[in-house]
Amino acid sequence: MTDNLVLAKLAAGFTALHTPATPLALPNAWDVASARLVEAAGAPAVATTSAGVAWSLGSPDGDALARDRALDLIARVASAVSVPVTADIEGGFGADPAAVAETVTGVLTAGAVGINIEDGTRSPEEHAERLAAARSAADTAGVPLYVNARVDTYLRGLGEPSARLDETLARAAAYLRAGATGIFVPGVTDPATVAELARGIDAPLNVLVGPGAPSVAELGALGVARVSLGSWVAEAAYAVVRRATEELVSTGTYGPLAGSLPYGELNSLLQG
Repeated sequence: MTDNLVLAKLAAGFTALHTPATPLALPNAWDVASARLVEAAGAPAVATTSAGVAWSLGSPDGDALARDRALDLIARVASAVSVPVTADIEGGFGADPAAVAETVTGVLTAGAVGINIEDGTRSPEEHAERLAAARSAADTAGVPLYVNARVDTYLRGLGEPSARLDETLARAAAYLRAGATGIFVPGVTDPATVAELARGIDAPLNVLVGPGAPSVAELGALGVARVSLGSWVAEAAYAVVRRATEELVSTGTYGPLAGSLPYGELNSLLQG
């Protein structure tokens, strides 16, 4: 457990990292080793990926992972790094706002200073209540938790395409009124739409990136304050597992293992 005064300082520092001038670029981690690699490579913060965490624990993504298992992983990651940690808590790991508040209390106890929480197919009104509960729990603890409210209109293709921008902006405004710190809109990277979102959202904008997306600098010029790789890194790691296995059993060769991190480097990273 981390002292709440320490958490409050970490949370303030984490919030300050969100600026379009130099967007916060987060390669999402899913266990202690990946978190330490992210920190050692120079990232100013560590973010978890809900998908990667769930997969590593033998569960599918999408509110299927038990809350206690997620909180245990968050605590392991937070205790393993010195930079701020923000945790993807999917829909909040709870059926109602009170349960979301319990989750947030657990996140803070685990040592994280930020959360991602998604609306999914919930109504905006219901999600706003859940966000308000999250903010209240953080306020009670005296920690300015960074609440990154995820709007899934583009990711899930909700509503008519012609109305999607306006719906996203309306949801973002409602979520900010409920206590969100920033807004995360995955599923869109085209410059025109991103620029409209940045102009229309009165808070730091986070987008999800991957192959083919504009660079971090280009997104910053459009007004984006935070850029996330989400599950892409975990997916790439698991792709190596499959390629290495397929080649091993089919040809008896080992090409996909070229470029692996040295054993000694990884082992020393986890010592101490």
